[in-house]
This record gives sequence, C-alpha cells and structure tokens, in this order.
Amino acid sequence: MTTTKRLKKAARIILIGAPGVGKGTQTERLLSRFPQLAAISSGDLLRDNVRRKTALGIQAETIMQAGNLVPDSVMLDLISSELSSKGWITPSQPAKPTAMPSSPTTSTPSSLTASFILDGFPRTATQATSLDHILPINFAVHLSTPPAVIISRITKRWIHAPSGRVYNTDFNPPKVLGKDDVTGEPLTQRQDDSIDTWKERLNKFEESSRSLLDHYDNKGCLWHVEGDSSDEISPKLFAELERRFA
Repeated sequence: MTTTKRLKKAARIILIGAPGVGKGTQTERLLSRFPQLAAISSGDLLRDNVRRKTALGIQAETIMQAGNLVPDSVMLDLISSELSSKGWITPSQPAKPTAMPSSPTTSTPSSLTASFILDGFPRTATQATSLDHILPINFAVHLSTPPAVIISRITKRWIHAPSGRVYNTDFNPPKVLGKDDVTGEPLTQRQDDSIDTWKERLNKFEESSRSLLDHYDNKGCLWHVEGDSSDEISPKLFAELERRFA
C-alpha cells in the first residue's frame, strides 16, 4: 500500500527529461504519493480540444495536419483555460502583452495553495517565461538516465493511443499483456519508437532544454536527479519534494 504525504506548501512542478526517461511514470507515482497534486497534461488538453472540435482544437489540428508544431500562443491558451476552469487564475490586464496568451490571466489567492504537475509544457525558455506571467513553476525537476538505458526501455514501450497511457513490459506492464488497463483495448507501439528516431528526438531535446534548464536554475528552483530506473529515481524525488513542500 502506497504511503501518502500531505504538502504544506503549494508545489507547482514540471519534469524535464529526455524522451523515454520516465516522466509519465514519475508523474503517476507522485500523484499516488501526494494526493493534493493534480496532473495537467498539455498533450491531453490538446487531444481533448481536438476531439471536442473546440476553436482551439480545430486550429491546432489544422496546424498539426500540415506537419507543423502547435504555436506557443495556442498551448498557452489551452493551459490558461484549464487553470481558469480550476479557479487557479482569473482574467486580468496583461503586464507584458507580447509575452502573454491571447486571453491574459494572472494568479489568484487560490493559486497559492494549488499543487500540480504540468506535463509537456514549457519545453523552451521562451515558453517558461510566458508561463511565469500566468502561474510560475516553483519546482523544476531534471530527470537524467543514461541513453543506453533509455534505448533499451523504448523498445519495450507500448501505448494506448486514444488516451496516451504508456506501459513498459519491464517495469510498468499492463495487467493483461497487450491490453490497456482501463479500457481493455489493444496497445500499440509508436511509429517513432525506433532508435534512430529517438536519437533525433534526443538531439532536439538537448538543444531546446539547455535554455529551459538555465531559466529555472536562474530562478533557483531547478533540481537534478539521476538513476538507471524509475524505481531508483522515485525515492529521491519523493524525499526532495517532502523536504521542500511537506
């Protein structure tokens, strides 16, 4: 049975790490360990808006179908809308219009006690700066695992495409081999889960993350953790989170 801990301070967390490092696994374990935490996935928000054919979803889908990345402004709008729906931020006049989403927002008193893990955004220092104006991150975790370990891991990774749930046959297997735990639907492997593709993604991550890590290091909230497995990293992460916020 998982031991739960209560946070005394608001923890606004992002996990930064190379593709396949185990960010999803650490998020699930943090949510189980600290029930106050909420998970906000930019990917889930994007898929949900595309599925519901919202204005932002239609705009994003058109961009993605053309083979382009969804602009920062659209992602910021998605995230600020989600934070607003939770009552953590409210509309206000922008302090820096060029750095803000199209619907400016600001922190509210309730955001001072809001604890969450934001997944998939920000990925660059520019995005982080924009997010700072909405609801600043106060714990940026840099997860590090040797590339050889990750390569071995991604070849054993399976996903439930409709939901984005990720499994690994070594350390996070589905309850029934080849089936999603929630729906029972078949699992598949992503087309980009190949060694060559992963190396390309790693190079892009290292290029974009350098300034992101510097951004949070300069703000004094960056913490590094290393390990060959999620089981090795999790206890260290739990201990640090408790030291800072519990």
